[in-house]
Amino acid sequence: MRLHPDRLADLPAAVQTPGYDRRSLATGIVHLGIGAFHRAHQAVYTEDVLNRDGGGWGISGVSLRSPDTRDALAPQGNLYTVAVRGANGERLRVVGSVTETLVAPEDPAAVLARLTAPGTRIVGLTVTEKGYCHDPATGTLDETHPDIRHDLAEPGNPRSALGFMAEALRLRREAGLAPFTVMSCDNLPSNGETVARLLRRFAALRDPAFGRWVEDTVAFPNSMVDRIVPATTDADRAAVAAALGMDDAWPVMTEPFTQWVIEDRFTAGRPAWETCGAELVADVHPYELMKLRLLNGSHSCIAYLGYLAGYQTVSETMADPVFAAHVRRFMDEEVTPTLPVPPGADLGRYKSSLIERFHNPALKHRTWQIAMDGTQKIPQRWLNTVRERLAAGAPIERLALGVAAWMRYVTGTDERGQPIDVRDPLAAQLRALADEAGPVAARLAPALLGVKAVFGDDLSTNPAFVLPVTVALERLYKDGAQRTVAAMV
Repeated sequence: MRLHPDRLADLPAAVQTPGYDRRSLATGIVHLGIGAFHRAHQAVYTEDVLNRDGGGWGISGVSLRSPDTRDALAPQGNLYTVAVRGANGERLRVVGSVTETLVAPEDPAAVLARLTAPGTRIVGLTVTEKGYCHDPATGTLDETHPDIRHDLAEPGNPRSALGFMAEALRLRREAGLAPFTVMSCDNLPSNGETVARLLRRFAALRDPAFGRWVEDTVAFPNSMVDRIVPATTDADRAAVAAALGMDDAWPVMTEPFTQWVIEDRFTAGRPAWETCGAELVADVHPYELMKLRLLNGSHSCIAYLGYLAGYQTVSETMADPVFAAHVRRFMDEEVTPTLPVPPGADLGRYKSSLIERFHNPALKHRTWQIAMDGTQKIPQRWLNTVRERLAAGAPIERLALGVAAWMRYVTGTDERGQPIDVRDPLAAQLRALADEAGPVAARLAPALLGVKAVFGDDLSTNPAFVLPVTVALERLYKDGAQRTVAAMV
């Protein structure tokens, strides 16, 4: 038996279900990139608002690449389960805020129709860093990206998030409809400002007057999101099915902690997310920087070093005392001095909570999953911190070790000689550079640092960066990740 709106009454009493009439739920949000994170985070906040207030804020979820999410959720009336796993056990709830799921490559016209519907007032994004078609080192639009070139040539048949939003905004403008608000929920610095810069440039390439209209009329609030959401496994599906008494093709697993900080700048209204735990603020930047550099930066350190040491999950890595000590010192010694503290924030308590969350054994957050797309992630998570440390004349020993671990990882072979399934937009280029340099740090480090799309012009040739990275990579080749981290601790 499959999870379905007609079967909600058959669920165990302990499972929370939608407390509103989904049949009358209007769609007010289109979300591009309806992956596990969105379904465990923004869709849950919206669900809480709907339970409290009702209203027209249902979510149309759009997959820009794969039909997998649609194929899993559509037969379930787009219902799905959120399993919250913590030290005190597991809580299950069925979420109903998603009203439909669309697959952009199958039917771009249907996506554009939803984006241009009068009721659509917010377009959200969780398309990951690579979905922005930008240069991670500079934050500017990659005008040579195949999807961007396609969308400029065939604007009525878009592929990219930018292409869909631009064409929809053009159509709304022609129809006399107000523009929607664009709300990025990805882990990018100044994510609202970033997508604004990219979309305005894309629009201007289509038509300078259209670009000016986008700049003058479309709101792009910054936001900061925080919740750990591992990939769902078959074992997770089986456990959820046993608890529900029916199958759910794609439940999501997550932790009890959740945070959402949003710049309160919406031109066409929004759900009252602040009544359900979100923080609406005038300036997101201090919160965003704290999370990006402490949580995401630490996660990437754990991912590359932990994977090389043979640990499959974050909690396994953190169960090793030397890794736990290394991560805390990474936060305290090299990241914290670069952070402006948000009003009322307790930085020490926040860091301790991160360590506790990383230790959560109920979350099987794979190091391999976090290690994906490193060329898109590490410029934001590490390299701006590196630049600030170098400008201050401060040491970067732990940051350099993280970069060296990434280099060792993208060679495609682990410390035991086994192949690594490297998932990255630049994987082929990185592998070619690694194969040419060989396992010699003095050749491999400068070769990979020469990838300007990641390291820019400033870091690629800066001896204060190149030398500690090269030394750290030599240690990883000589002693392995576990012994290198132990020696540093």
